[in-house]
Amino acid sequence: MGQQVAEALDALRQLGTPDEMRALARQIAAPRPLPRVNSHIHLPPNFSAFESVRQAVDLAAEQGMAGLGIGNYYDYEVYGDFAQCARRQGIFPLFGTEIICLDDGLREAGIKINDPGNPGKIYFCGKGITRFDKMTPAATRLIGVIRRNDSTRMAKMVERMEQIFTERGLRTDIDEKAVVEMIVRRHGSDRNTVYLQERHVSQAFQEALFAKVRPEERIERLNAILGATTKARHAEDFVTMQNDIRSHLMKAGKPAFVEETFVSFDDAHRLILELGGIPCYPTLVDGASPIAQFEESPDKLIAEIKDRNIHAVEWITIRNKIEVLRDYANKMREAGLTVTAGTEHNTLDLIPFDPFCSDGDMPDDLRALFWEGACVVAGHQFLSLHGECGFVDAGGNPNPNYASAEERIRAFADLGAAVMQRYHEACGGK
Repeated sequence: MGQQVAEALDALRQLGTPDEMRALARQIAAPRPLPRVNSHIHLPPNFSAFESVRQAVDLAAEQGMAGLGIGNYYDYEVYGDFAQCARRQGIFPLFGTEIICLDDGLREAGIKINDPGNPGKIYFCGKGITRFDKMTPAATRLIGVIRRNDSTRMAKMVERMEQIFTERGLRTDIDEKAVVEMIVRRHGSDRNTVYLQERHVSQAFQEALFAKVRPEERIERLNAILGATTKARHAEDFVTMQNDIRSHLMKAGKPAFVEETFVSFDDAHRLILELGGIPCYPTLVDGASPIAQFEESPDKLIAEIKDRNIHAVEWITIRNKIEVLRDYANKMREAGLTVTAGTEHNTLDLIPFDPFCSDGDMPDDLRALFWEGACVVAGHQFLSLHGECGFVDAGGNPNPNYASAEERIRAFADLGAAVMQRYHEACGGK
Protein backbone atom coordinates (compact mmCIF):
# COMPACT_ATOMS: atom_id res chain seq x y z
CA MET A 1 0.00 0.00 0.00
CA GLY A 2 1.15 3.59 -0.59
CA GLN A 3 3.68 5.50 1.45
CA GLN A 4 0.99 8.02 2.42
CA VAL A 5 -0.80 5.38 4.46
CA ALA A 6 2.33 4.31 6.32
CA GLU A 7 3.22 7.93 7.03
CA ALA A 8 -0.29 8.66 8.31
CA LEU A 9 -0.23 5.74 10.73
CA ASP A 10 3.28 6.64 11.88
CA ALA A 11 2.23 10.23 12.57
CA LEU A 12 -0.51 9.00 14.91
CA ARG A 13 1.91 6.59 16.57
CA GLN A 14 4.35 9.44 17.24
CA LEU A 15 1.86 11.53 19.21
CA GLY A 16 3.36 10.00 22.34
CA THR A 17 3.73 6.79 24.28
CA PRO A 18 0.76 4.99 25.81
CA ASP A 19 1.98 5.94 29.30
CA GLU A 20 2.25 9.62 28.31
CA MET A 21 -1.30 9.54 26.96
CA ARG A 22 -2.63 7.82 30.07
CA ALA A 23 -1.01 10.51 32.20
CA LEU A 24 -2.51 13.24 30.04
CA ALA A 25 -5.92 11.55 30.29
CA ARG A 26 -5.78 11.89 34.07
CA GLN A 27 -5.11 15.61 33.80
CA ILE A 28 -7.56 16.89 31.21
CA ALA A 29 -11.17 17.81 31.81
CA ALA A 30 -14.03 16.91 29.51
CA PRO A 31 -14.20 19.48 26.70
CA ARG A 32 -17.08 21.93 26.74
CA PRO A 33 -18.95 22.33 24.53
CA LEU A 34 -18.56 18.79 23.25
CA PRO A 35 -16.62 18.58 19.98
CA ARG A 36 -18.48 17.50 16.89
CA VAL A 37 -17.52 14.09 15.54
CA ASN A 38 -18.77 11.80 12.79
CA SER A 39 -17.56 8.20 13.00
CA HIS A 40 -18.68 6.91 9.59
CA ILE A 41 -18.55 8.37 6.11
CA HIS A 42 -17.64 6.86 2.73
CA LEU A 43 -15.10 8.49 0.42
CA PRO A 44 -14.29 7.99 -3.27
CA PRO A 45 -13.80 5.59 -4.95
CA ASN A 46 -16.69 4.19 -2.85
CA PHE A 47 -20.00 5.67 -3.93
CA SER A 48 -20.08 8.94 -2.05
CA ALA A 49 -21.50 12.43 -1.90
CA PHE A 50 -18.04 13.84 -2.55
CA GLU A 51 -16.04 14.49 -5.67
CA SER A 52 -12.77 14.06 -3.79
CA VAL A 53 -11.26 13.32 -0.39
CA ARG A 54 -10.12 16.92 -0.10
CA GLN A 55 -13.61 18.25 -0.73
CA ALA A 56 -15.01 16.02 2.02
CA VAL A 57 -12.40 16.99 4.60
CA ASP A 58 -12.57 20.69 3.74
CA LEU A 59 -16.36 20.65 4.13
CA ALA A 60 -16.01 18.80 7.43
CA ALA A 61 -13.58 21.47 8.65
CA GLU A 62 -15.94 24.27 7.58
CA GLN A 63 -18.66 22.56 9.62
CA GLY A 64 -16.47 22.36 12.72
CA MET A 65 -15.84 18.63 12.90
CA ALA A 66 -13.12 17.59 15.37
CA GLY A 67 -13.04 13.95 14.30
CA LEU A 68 -14.05 12.08 11.17
CA GLY A 69 -14.26 8.33 10.56
CA ILE A 70 -13.93 6.67 7.18
CA GLY A 71 -15.60 3.28 6.65
CA ASN A 72 -14.87 2.26 3.06
CA TYR A 73 -15.53 -1.08 1.43
CA TYR A 74 -12.67 -3.35 0.41
CA ASP A 75 -9.77 -1.02 -0.42
CA TYR A 76 -7.85 1.32 1.88
CA GLU A 77 -5.41 3.09 -0.43
CA VAL A 78 -7.41 6.33 -0.07
CA TYR A 79 -6.85 6.35 3.70
CA GLY A 80 -3.41 7.95 3.33
CA ASP A 81 -4.84 10.88 1.38
CA PHE A 82 -7.67 11.14 3.91
CA ALA A 83 -5.26 11.26 6.86
CA GLN A 84 -3.05 13.89 5.23
CA CYS A 85 -6.02 16.12 4.37
CA ALA A 86 -7.39 15.64 7.89
CA ARG A 87 -4.07 16.62 9.44
CA ARG A 88 -3.95 19.84 7.41
CA GLN A 89 -7.41 20.71 8.71
CA GLY A 90 -6.83 19.56 12.30
CA ILE A 91 -9.46 16.79 12.08
CA PHE A 92 -8.67 13.55 13.90
CA PRO A 93 -8.88 10.56 11.49
CA LEU A 94 -10.72 7.43 12.62
CA PHE A 95 -10.05 4.45 10.37
CA GLY A 96 -12.74 1.85 9.82
CA THR A 97 -14.23 -0.52 7.29
CA GLU A 98 -17.58 -1.96 6.29
CA ILE A 99 -18.22 -5.54 5.23
CA ILE A 100 -21.37 -7.22 3.94
CA CYS A 101 -21.78 -10.77 5.20
CA LEU A 102 -24.40 -13.46 5.65
CA ASP A 103 -25.83 -15.58 8.43
CA ASP A 104 -27.14 -18.68 6.65
CA GLY A 105 -29.25 -19.79 9.61
CA LEU A 106 -31.08 -16.49 9.82
CA ARG A 107 -31.55 -16.40 6.06
CA GLU A 108 -33.15 -19.85 6.09
CA ALA A 109 -35.38 -18.72 8.98
CA GLY A 110 -36.40 -15.58 7.07
CA ILE A 111 -35.02 -13.28 9.77
CA LYS A 112 -34.05 -9.77 8.67
CA ILE A 113 -31.15 -8.15 10.52
CA ASN A 114 -30.01 -4.69 9.41
CA ASP A 115 -30.84 -4.92 5.71
CA PRO A 116 -34.58 -4.21 5.31
CA GLY A 117 -34.94 -6.30 2.16
CA ASN A 118 -32.83 -9.41 2.63
CA PRO A 119 -33.08 -11.99 5.42
CA GLY A 120 -29.74 -13.06 6.85
CA LYS A 121 -27.78 -10.22 5.23
CA ILE A 122 -25.65 -8.23 7.67
CA TYR A 123 -23.89 -4.92 7.24
CA PHE A 124 -20.95 -5.13 9.64
CA CYS A 125 -18.36 -2.50 10.59
CA GLY A 126 -14.86 -2.44 11.97
CA LYS A 127 -13.73 0.57 14.01
CA GLY A 128 -10.19 1.77 14.68
CA ILE A 129 -8.47 -0.51 12.16
CA THR A 130 -4.69 -0.12 12.02
CA ARG A 131 -3.33 -3.10 10.05
CA PHE A 132 -4.65 -2.15 6.62
CA ASP A 133 -1.22 -1.03 5.42
CA LYS A 134 0.50 -4.40 5.82
CA MET A 135 -2.27 -6.95 6.12
CA THR A 136 -1.86 -10.28 7.84
CA PRO A 137 -2.03 -13.40 5.63
CA ALA A 138 -5.52 -14.15 6.96
CA ALA A 139 -6.74 -10.62 6.18
CA THR A 140 -5.22 -10.77 2.70
CA ARG A 141 -6.99 -14.07 2.02
CA LEU A 142 -10.38 -12.88 3.29
CA ILE A 143 -10.31 -9.51 1.55
CA GLY A 144 -9.30 -11.32 -1.65
CA VAL A 145 -12.33 -13.61 -1.43
CA ILE A 146 -14.64 -10.64 -0.87
CA ARG A 147 -13.18 -8.68 -3.77
CA ARG A 148 -13.44 -11.60 -6.21
CA ASN A 149 -17.02 -12.42 -5.25
CA ASP A 150 -18.08 -8.80 -5.45
CA SER A 151 -16.33 -8.07 -8.76
CA THR A 152 -17.82 -11.17 -10.43
CA ARG A 153 -21.32 -10.22 -9.33
CA MET A 154 -21.07 -6.60 -10.43
CA ALA A 155 -19.74 -7.52 -13.88
CA LYS A 156 -22.77 -9.78 -14.41
CA MET A 157 -25.12 -7.09 -13.15
CA VAL A 158 -23.72 -4.48 -15.57
CA GLU A 159 -24.16 -6.93 -18.43
CA ARG A 160 -27.79 -7.56 -17.49
CA MET A 161 -28.48 -3.85 -17.15
CA GLU A 162 -27.16 -3.18 -20.65
CA GLN A 163 -29.36 -5.96 -22.04
CA ILE A 164 -32.45 -4.55 -20.31
CA PHE A 165 -31.82 -0.98 -21.48
CA THR A 166 -31.23 -2.21 -25.04
CA GLU A 167 -34.32 -4.44 -25.06
CA ARG A 168 -36.41 -1.52 -23.77
CA GLY A 169 -35.25 0.92 -26.41
CA LEU A 170 -32.03 2.56 -25.19
CA ARG A 171 -28.70 1.00 -26.15
CA THR A 172 -25.90 2.30 -23.93
CA ASP A 173 -22.90 0.03 -24.73
CA ILE A 174 -21.97 0.19 -21.05
CA ASP A 175 -19.81 -2.60 -19.65
CA GLU A 176 -17.93 -3.08 -16.39
CA LYS A 177 -14.86 -1.25 -17.72
CA ALA A 178 -16.98 1.77 -18.67
CA VAL A 179 -18.39 2.04 -15.14
CA VAL A 180 -14.88 1.87 -13.66
CA GLU A 181 -13.71 4.58 -16.08
CA MET A 182 -16.63 6.78 -14.99
CA ILE A 183 -15.39 6.56 -11.40
CA VAL A 184 -11.78 7.22 -12.41
CA ARG A 185 -12.81 10.31 -14.37
CA ARG A 186 -14.99 11.66 -11.59
CA HIS A 187 -12.61 11.16 -8.69
CA GLY A 188 -9.15 10.72 -10.20
CA SER A 189 -8.96 7.33 -8.47
CA ASP A 190 -6.48 4.61 -9.30
CA ARG A 191 -8.60 2.11 -11.23
CA ASN A 192 -6.95 -0.72 -9.28
CA THR A 193 -8.63 0.57 -6.11
CA VAL A 194 -12.14 0.71 -7.61
CA TYR A 195 -14.67 -1.93 -6.53
CA LEU A 196 -18.10 -1.36 -8.04
CA GLN A 197 -21.25 -0.92 -6.00
CA GLU A 198 -24.85 -1.00 -7.20
CA ARG A 199 -25.04 2.77 -6.85
CA HIS A 200 -22.12 3.18 -9.27
CA VAL A 201 -23.95 1.07 -11.85
CA SER A 202 -27.23 2.93 -11.49
CA GLN A 203 -25.34 6.22 -11.83
CA ALA A 204 -23.67 5.06 -15.04
CA PHE A 205 -26.99 4.13 -16.64
CA GLN A 206 -28.66 7.33 -15.45
CA GLU A 207 -25.84 9.33 -17.04
CA ALA A 208 -26.30 7.40 -20.28
CA LEU A 209 -30.00 8.24 -20.21
CA PHE A 210 -29.18 11.93 -19.80
CA ALA A 211 -26.59 11.83 -22.59
CA LYS A 212 -28.85 10.10 -25.11
CA VAL A 213 -32.34 11.44 -24.33
CA ARG A 214 -33.56 15.04 -24.45
CA PRO A 215 -34.82 16.44 -21.13
CA GLU A 216 -38.44 16.67 -22.24
CA GLU A 217 -38.44 12.93 -23.07
CA ARG A 218 -36.42 11.53 -20.15
CA ILE A 219 -39.15 10.70 -17.68
CA GLU A 220 -41.29 8.94 -20.29
CA ARG A 221 -38.29 6.95 -21.59
CA LEU A 222 -37.18 6.04 -18.07
CA ASN A 223 -40.66 4.85 -17.15
CA ALA A 224 -40.62 2.56 -20.18
CA ILE A 225 -37.26 1.12 -19.15
CA LEU A 226 -38.27 0.68 -15.52
CA GLY A 227 -41.68 -0.77 -16.26
CA ALA A 228 -42.84 1.57 -13.49
CA THR A 229 -43.30 5.25 -12.76
CA THR A 230 -40.23 7.13 -11.59
CA LYS A 231 -40.49 9.28 -8.48
CA ALA A 232 -38.38 11.94 -10.19
CA ARG A 233 -39.95 15.38 -9.87
CA HIS A 234 -38.41 16.79 -13.03
CA ALA A 235 -36.09 15.91 -15.90
CA GLU A 236 -32.90 16.87 -14.01
CA ASP A 237 -33.70 14.93 -10.83
CA PHE A 238 -30.78 12.55 -11.32
CA VAL A 239 -30.52 11.35 -7.72
CA THR A 240 -34.11 10.09 -7.70
CA MET A 241 -33.67 8.53 -11.13
CA GLN A 242 -30.58 6.65 -9.94
CA ASN A 243 -32.50 5.36 -6.93
CA ASP A 244 -35.39 4.26 -9.14
CA ILE A 245 -33.08 2.45 -11.56
CA ARG A 246 -31.57 0.56 -8.63
CA SER A 247 -34.91 -0.19 -6.98
CA HIS A 248 -36.83 -1.33 -10.08
CA LEU A 249 -34.09 -3.13 -11.98
CA MET A 250 -31.30 -4.23 -9.63
CA LYS A 251 -32.82 -5.33 -6.34
CA ALA A 252 -33.80 -8.89 -5.40
CA GLY A 253 -36.58 -10.14 -7.66
CA LYS A 254 -35.88 -7.50 -10.32
CA PRO A 255 -34.62 -8.31 -13.84
CA ALA A 256 -30.96 -7.26 -13.41
CA PHE A 257 -30.51 -8.79 -9.97
CA VAL A 258 -27.58 -11.17 -9.54
CA GLU A 259 -27.45 -13.36 -6.47
CA GLU A 260 -24.95 -12.07 -3.95
CA THR A 261 -22.13 -14.27 -2.63
CA PHE A 262 -21.10 -13.19 0.84
CA VAL A 263 -18.54 -14.28 3.36
CA SER A 264 -19.95 -15.64 6.58
CA PHE A 265 -20.45 -13.51 9.66
CA ASP A 266 -17.59 -15.39 11.36
CA ASP A 267 -15.25 -14.55 8.47
CA ALA A 268 -16.26 -10.88 8.55
CA HIS A 269 -15.70 -10.78 12.32
CA ARG A 270 -12.28 -12.39 11.87
CA LEU A 271 -11.30 -9.97 9.07
CA ILE A 272 -12.03 -6.95 11.27
CA LEU A 273 -9.87 -8.40 14.04
CA GLU A 274 -7.09 -9.22 11.56
CA LEU A 275 -7.21 -5.55 10.50
CA GLY A 276 -6.72 -4.59 14.16
CA GLY A 277 -10.22 -3.19 14.61
CA ILE A 278 -13.21 -3.34 16.93
CA PRO A 279 -16.12 -5.39 15.51
CA CYS A 280 -19.13 -3.05 15.49
CA TYR A 281 -22.80 -3.68 14.72
CA PRO A 282 -24.54 -0.96 12.62
CA THR A 283 -28.04 -0.53 14.03
CA LEU A 284 -31.02 0.15 11.76
CA VAL A 285 -34.13 -0.19 14.02
CA ASP A 286 -36.78 2.35 12.84
CA GLY A 287 -34.73 3.03 9.74
CA ALA A 288 -36.82 0.12 8.46
CA SER A 289 -40.58 -0.23 8.59
CA PRO A 290 -41.44 -2.51 10.18
CA ILE A 291 -38.43 -2.88 12.48
CA ALA A 292 -36.57 -6.11 11.63
CA GLN A 293 -37.12 -9.15 13.83
CA PHE A 294 -33.47 -9.17 14.90
CA GLU A 295 -33.81 -5.61 16.26
CA GLU A 296 -37.42 -5.61 17.43
CA SER A 297 -36.58 -4.63 21.04
CA PRO A 298 -33.48 -3.18 22.74
CA ASP A 299 -33.11 -6.18 25.05
CA LYS A 300 -33.39 -8.71 22.23
CA LEU A 301 -30.92 -6.82 20.06
CA ILE A 302 -28.40 -6.38 22.87
CA ALA A 303 -28.53 -10.11 23.61
CA GLU A 304 -28.01 -10.96 19.93
CA ILE A 305 -25.05 -8.58 19.67
CA LYS A 306 -23.34 -9.84 22.81
CA ASP A 307 -23.91 -13.45 21.79
CA ARG A 308 -21.77 -12.69 18.70
CA ASN A 309 -18.92 -11.27 20.79
CA ILE A 310 -19.56 -7.70 19.62
CA HIS A 311 -18.91 -4.86 22.07
CA ALA A 312 -19.58 -1.78 19.93
CA VAL A 313 -22.58 -0.49 18.01
CA GLU A 314 -23.10 2.32 15.53
CA TRP A 315 -26.03 4.41 14.35
CA ILE A 316 -26.56 6.24 11.07
CA THR A 317 -28.86 8.56 12.94
CA ILE A 318 -30.58 10.28 10.03
CA ARG A 319 -32.65 7.09 9.71
CA ASN A 320 -33.95 7.24 13.28
CA LYS A 321 -36.36 9.26 15.39
CA ILE A 322 -34.87 10.83 18.49
CA GLU A 323 -36.88 8.94 21.08
CA VAL A 324 -36.35 5.56 19.44
CA LEU A 325 -32.62 6.29 19.18
CA ARG A 326 -32.47 7.42 22.81
CA ASP A 327 -34.26 4.30 24.05
CA TYR A 328 -32.05 1.84 22.20
CA ALA A 329 -28.73 3.70 22.48
CA ASN A 330 -28.97 4.35 26.22
CA LYS A 331 -29.86 0.73 26.93
CA MET A 332 -26.95 -0.40 24.76
CA ARG A 333 -24.57 1.80 26.71
CA GLU A 334 -25.98 0.59 30.03
CA ALA A 335 -25.36 -2.96 28.82
CA GLY A 336 -21.65 -2.22 28.34
CA LEU A 337 -21.58 -1.51 24.61
CA THR A 338 -19.76 1.55 23.31
CA VAL A 339 -21.85 3.60 20.87
CA THR A 340 -20.84 5.69 17.83
CA ALA A 341 -22.74 7.63 15.16
CA GLY A 342 -22.18 8.71 11.59
CA THR A 343 -23.87 9.84 8.40
CA GLU A 344 -22.37 7.49 5.76
CA HIS A 345 -22.71 10.13 3.01
CA ASN A 346 -23.15 7.20 0.60
CA THR A 347 -25.59 8.99 -1.69
CA LEU A 348 -25.04 12.13 -3.76
CA ASP A 349 -26.84 14.29 -1.20
CA LEU A 350 -24.48 16.67 0.64
CA ILE A 351 -26.15 16.45 4.04
CA PRO A 352 -24.44 17.99 7.12
CA PHE A 353 -21.56 16.11 8.73
CA ASP A 354 -22.82 16.57 12.27
CA PRO A 355 -25.10 13.54 12.83
CA PHE A 356 -28.78 14.41 13.20
CA CYS A 357 -32.04 12.49 13.44
CA SER A 358 -34.93 12.08 11.06
CA ASP A 359 -37.06 14.35 13.26
CA GLY A 360 -34.55 16.94 14.45
CA ASP A 361 -31.10 17.92 15.69
CA MET A 362 -29.12 15.63 17.94
CA PRO A 363 -29.92 16.21 21.65
CA ASP A 364 -26.98 16.92 23.94
CA ASP A 365 -27.32 13.68 25.92
CA LEU A 366 -26.97 11.59 22.77
CA ARG A 367 -24.22 13.81 21.41
CA ALA A 368 -22.25 13.07 24.61
CA LEU A 369 -22.79 9.34 24.12
CA PHE A 370 -21.48 9.43 20.56
CA TRP A 371 -18.51 11.62 21.50
CA GLU A 372 -17.58 9.04 24.14
CA GLY A 373 -17.79 6.28 21.54
CA ALA A 374 -15.55 8.13 19.10
CA CYS A 375 -13.01 8.64 21.88
CA VAL A 376 -13.09 4.91 22.66
CA VAL A 377 -12.27 4.19 19.01
CA ALA A 378 -9.45 6.76 19.06
CA GLY A 379 -8.02 5.17 22.21
CA HIS A 380 -8.19 1.68 20.70
CA GLN A 381 -6.60 2.89 17.47
CA PHE A 382 -3.74 4.54 19.39
CA LEU A 383 -2.92 1.54 21.59
CA SER A 384 -3.12 -0.84 18.64
CA LEU A 385 -0.56 1.28 16.77
CA HIS A 386 1.74 0.81 19.76
CA GLY A 387 1.25 -2.95 19.82
CA GLU A 388 -0.84 -2.96 23.00
CA CYS A 389 -4.21 -4.57 23.61
CA GLY A 390 -6.97 -2.18 22.60
CA PHE A 391 -10.63 -2.00 23.55
CA VAL A 392 -10.86 -5.64 22.47
CA ASP A 393 -8.07 -8.17 22.08
CA ALA A 394 -7.02 -10.20 19.04
CA GLY A 395 -9.92 -12.60 19.63
CA GLY A 396 -12.48 -9.82 19.90
CA ASN A 397 -12.82 -10.27 23.66
CA PRO A 398 -12.95 -7.27 26.02
CA ASN A 399 -9.55 -6.01 27.16
CA PRO A 400 -8.93 -8.09 30.30
CA ASN A 401 -7.18 -5.29 32.21
CA TYR A 402 -10.48 -3.81 33.40
CA ALA A 403 -12.86 -5.12 36.03
CA SER A 404 -16.03 -4.10 34.19
CA ALA A 405 -17.33 -2.86 30.87
CA GLU A 406 -18.05 0.52 32.47
CA GLU A 407 -14.46 0.89 33.67
CA ARG A 408 -13.12 -0.13 30.27
CA ILE A 409 -15.34 2.27 28.31
CA ARG A 410 -14.48 5.18 30.59
CA ALA A 411 -10.76 4.43 30.48
CA PHE A 412 -10.67 4.23 26.69
CA ALA A 413 -12.86 7.31 26.31
CA ASP A 414 -10.48 9.29 28.54
CA LEU A 415 -7.45 7.96 26.67
CA GLY A 416 -8.98 8.74 23.29
CA ALA A 417 -9.87 12.28 24.37
CA ALA A 418 -6.26 12.80 25.40
CA VAL A 419 -4.99 11.41 22.09
CA MET A 420 -7.30 13.74 20.17
CA GLN A 421 -6.20 16.73 22.26
CA ARG A 422 -2.52 15.96 21.61
CA TYR A 423 -3.28 15.53 17.92
CA HIS A 424 -5.06 18.87 17.68
CA GLU A 425 -2.16 20.55 19.49
CA ALA A 426 0.26 18.95 17.00
CA CYS A 427 -1.85 20.36 14.17
CA GLY A 428 -1.41 23.86 15.52
CA GLY A 429 -4.52 23.98 17.69
CA LYS A 430 -6.99 23.64 14.82
